[in-house]
Amino acid sequence: MKIRLIFISSVVIPTLLLMGCNKEESTTPSQKEAKQQASEAERDLNSITIRPELARPIIIGKPSMIDLADKIQVPSRVEVDEERLVRIGSYVTGRIIDMFVILGDHVKTGDRLARITSPELTQAQLAFLRASSRVVLTQKAADRAHHLLAADVIPIAEVERRNSELEIARAESGAAKDQLSLLGVDDNAMKELASKGRILPSIDIQSTRDGTIINRNVVIGQVVQPADPLFQVADLSSVWVAGDVPEQIVRNVHLGQHVEIQVPAMGEIAFDGVIIFVADTVNPLTRTVRVRTIVENLERKLKPDMLASMHITETPQQTLVVPETAVVRESNRDYVFLAKGNNHFRRISVELDAEVAGYRPVLSGLTIEKDIVTDGAFHLDNERKLAELE
Repeated sequence: MKIRLIFISSVVIPTLLLMGCNKEESTTPSQKEAKQQASEAERDLNSITIRPELARPIIIGKPSMIDLADKIQVPSRVEVDEERLVRIGSYVTGRIIDMFVILGDHVKTGDRLARITSPELTQAQLAFLRASSRVVLTQKAADRAHHLLAADVIPIAEVERRNSELEIARAESGAAKDQLSLLGVDDNAMKELASKGRILPSIDIQSTRDGTIINRNVVIGQVVQPADPLFQVADLSSVWVAGDVPEQIVRNVHLGQHVEIQVPAMGEIAFDGVIIFVADTVNPLTRTVRVRTIVENLERKLKPDMLASMHITETPQQTLVVPETAVVRESNRDYVFLAKGNNHFRRISVELDAEVAGYRPVLSGLTIEKDIVTDGAFHLDNERKLAELE
């Protein structure tokens, strides 16, 4: 039984081998070559040949060399233009007895902000009255001395003494007047004080420029001193936008340069800024340089402390680029299609930099003489994927 099985096997196996050999010999060389090409095409998933009607939306061109300047985005903040900012306080130590403005009010030069009463003010007015009265008395004494000298009643030395007293009295009166001016008493009030002798019980703290009240640190009943900052008035028709530029790109920044300012709170609106300050030192902790721009703000859209972005354009450089429409992305890699002719294309991997003005700078993987698909790469890649699924 076992010998028979072995014999049968030895007869069947050579027969099968002979049949296989006869089948292989029946395949022609052209069929072998076609099968080999088909096998290679199956392995090369990056190549595709499309029908002529599908090639119409595809545009073929070459990479190009252009002067490309990147825009550097610098986090910034809107600030008050300190050239248009004043801090207003009291000239005397006293108590606030009335308030005329609140935060956000618009004021003009000379407008009343608050009213203050002060013993120091009273003493200064009394000193002015005494000095004014002394001027009147010494003036009369000097005039009388001149008449007596003409009548040869008194010596000339007496006349000179009285003239000296008059000059001293005038100097004291001028100093007392200046003191009242420093305390905020205007000329009309001093004239009324000198003519009627009426002591002012209080004076007004006034704005020294047109602008908006952006800070108020005082309430009624508060005792204040000259060193206390009571109000801040700012003209917000122009503002500063300041940011810290990395030291590696500060060479692209210079005074008078126009930059684009964008404020997230304003949406897509862009503002034109002019660089007015570039710091001469580098912050050793952040390795940045302080840069300040001035921006027109006639409509008061920009508010102090708003977050902003300063877009600084780098120096243009000749760069090999491809259009953004030439690039397809898959698995975090960038690809472009080479045009091989006869509607045959091959996808290759390239290394590209970030998009700038609709172009992608080429870092590696492509040279300027190559023919590539400059527009329609996405459409072509879809056709390639469909062919891959078939």
